[in-house]
Amino acid sequence: MKVLVINCGSSSLKYQLIDMRTQEVLAKGLCDRIGVDGHFSYKRQNETLIDQDKDIPNHEVAVGLVLDALKDPTMGVVASLSEIGAVGHRIVHGGEKFCQATLLDEEVIDQIQKVSDLAPLHNPANIIGIRACQALMPHTPMVAVFDTAFHQTMPQKAYMYALPYEYYEKYGIRRYGFHGTSHEYVSHRCIELLGNPKQSRIVVCHLGNGSSITAVKDGKSIDTSMGLTPLEGVAMGTRCGAIDPAIVEFIAAHEKMDVQKVLNILNKKSGVAGLSGVSSDFRDLESAANAGNERAQIALNVFAYQVAKYIGSYAVALGGLDAIVFTAGIGENNVTMREQICQSLAFLGVELDLQKNQVRGQERQLSTPDSKVKVYLIPTNEELAIAQQTMALVR
Repeated sequence: MKVLVINCGSSSLKYQLIDMRTQEVLAKGLCDRIGVDGHFSYKRQNETLIDQDKDIPNHEVAVGLVLDALKDPTMGVVASLSEIGAVGHRIVHGGEKFCQATLLDEEVIDQIQKVSDLAPLHNPANIIGIRACQALMPHTPMVAVFDTAFHQTMPQKAYMYALPYEYYEKYGIRRYGFHGTSHEYVSHRCIELLGNPKQSRIVVCHLGNGSSITAVKDGKSIDTSMGLTPLEGVAMGTRCGAIDPAIVEFIAAHEKMDVQKVLNILNKKSGVAGLSGVSSDFRDLESAANAGNERAQIALNVFAYQVAKYIGSYAVALGGLDAIVFTAGIGENNVTMREQICQSLAFLGVELDLQKNQVRGQERQLSTPDSKVKVYLIPTNEELAIAQQTMALVR
C-alpha cells in the first residue's frame, strides 16, 4: 500500500508519499506561503525536481499541485491516484475524545472542529487540508492521527491543573501534551533496543525548535512537559516554557499591552532567542557562545538545565529509569547539548561515551557499558509513524 501523509499548517502543507511495503519515501515536499505569494517544492527519492514560486491561493490548490506532481508522466511516482491506498492527516489536537488514530468521517471532523479553541492556529488548518483532499480524492480512505493521542494514557494526577474544577468540566483545561506521534514511535523503538522487556521506564527527549519531554512506562505516556498548549515545558526556540503565570499580568501592566500581545511575545519572541538576543537556532547560539557571547551561553545553560531537571523529575514519576532517548533536530544533531544534559544526570548513574556521542542523525547507543541508565540517539520519523497507523487502521 502507498500512503500519502499530509501535514497542514495555517499557510503550509508538508507531504510524503510512502510505499509501506519497503517504507521507502517515494516523493515529498512542501507547499509554503499558501494564500500569500506561494512556493512549491517536490522531491522524488530525494532528487529535487520542483522548487519554485507558485500562486497557491488556498489549500485545495496546494493539494492539487501535490497530486498533479505525484502522477505526472515525467516526474511522478504513480500512474494514477488509485494507487494511493489511504491518506494520513496529522491533527494537532484531539482533546480528550481521541486516544488513537481514527477514520475520518463527518462526525470525527465535527469533533476536531469542537476542540479547535484548544489549537486555534492548527486544527482549523488541519480541517482545511482534510476537506481539500476529500474534494480531490473522494473515494480514498482518510485517517486522522493526533499529536495528543499518545498522551491520553496519563493519569489524572499528571494531567490535572490545580485550578477550579469547573474550568476542566466546562472548557477541558488540562494537560494534553504534544509531539505524541514522535514520542510513541521513538519510545517503542527504544523498547525494541532494550530487548522488548515487559516492563520499561524511558524518558524521551524530543528536542527541536519546539521541545517536549515525556515519561513512558511500559510503552505508555504517564507524563509530558507540554500542557494545554505547546507553550508549557522547557524553554524552546522562541517559546518561554513554564513560567510564573503572574508574569503575564506584570508585563501587560508595565508595557501597556493586552493579554494577546503578551502571549505573542511568550510564543514567538521568548525562549533561547529572547534570552540570547541572537537566534533560535542552536548552531548560531553555540557559535556566539564560543565567540564569548555571554547571553548565548546563558540560553544554552538554561535549556540544558531545564531538560535535565525534567528527566530527573520523570525518574521519580517512573520509579526509576532504564533509558533516556534523544530525538528531533537538536536531540539528534547537537553533540554538545547531549553531553551537557547527561553531565547533570551522573547522579542517576548516567555515563555517556564521549566517542560514541560524536554522531548526528544516526541510531546509536551513546552510553558506556557500565552506565546504569542506557542513553540512545533514535531519529524520529513522524511521517512514517502516521503512515503506519493509517495503514493499520485502513486494513
